[in-house]
Amino acid sequence: MDPAFAAADGPRIAILTRPAGRNEALAGRLQGAGWQPCILPALEIHPLTVAAEDLPRPSAYDLVVFVSGNAARQYLDQLARADGAADWPAGVTVATVGPASAQALRETGRFGVNTTVLHPDESAPSHDSEALWRVLAAQPQLPARVLVVRGTQGRDWLGDTLEAHGAHVTRHAAYRRQPAGWTAEQLATLRRWADAGVTATWLVTSGEGVDAIYGQLSAAGLTGWWQRCRFVATHPSLVGRLPQPRIGASEPAMVKICVPNDESIFQAFVAA
Repeated sequence: MDPAFAAADGPRIAILTRPAGRNEALAGRLQGAGWQPCILPALEIHPLTVAAEDLPRPSAYDLVVFVSGNAARQYLDQLARADGAADWPAGVTVATVGPASAQALRETGRFGVNTTVLHPDESAPSHDSEALWRVLAAQPQLPARVLVVRGTQGRDWLGDTLEAHGAHVTRHAAYRRQPAGWTAEQLATLRRWADAGVTATWLVTSGEGVDAIYGQLSAAGLTGWWQRCRFVATHPSLVGRLPQPRIGASEPAMVKICVPNDESIFQAFVAA
């Protein structure tokens, strides 16, 4: 047997499941802290093609909400294909669910210094639609016309709440998420850990991601191991999607809740 998998309390395995390209910096930090990171995206992001005449333009709205940095990137790509590179229209406010997503927006280079970007700050207890709603509700006036840029699936709580307060809301899907296809080699690594009794700690960031992970593990016959693992979750709502205690288990699975930025996630792993 590979000595790396020899004991349940031996290697500290961190399985990072965010989409491709979003795990590497965190993996490096965890490795430096003595963890063995495993990058295993649960979902793949696929851009959606939209005809130029069907693409909602930001100039038609008072506020454009991006549910994530990825939503912004995909939408800006759609705009560039339809209209070419253009400055973000003056007076159109941008909003997103947290400082990490806001930073991703700024890194696109398409939002000028005069563009207002609203988001919950670092000290907010959560970085989600409810936290963003509190930011929006605190503004002098709610926007009348709102564009919500999202994927084909996901929560619609913020859009519904804005509509309930009189806003006209347009929902635009810029991408779709689907379960990633794990390779035979990746599954074999998980199986070796399971056979050796290694308790891995999984990062989970969305309900769709949890479902995709469970589907892969179920097909591989690894759900029993999944029930013995630990978890770092970026929203309390994900706890109910995670494995329930096994019959006869002395305690439920360990779950750490944190906000969805690398620093908070890192600290949650270190405390796990």
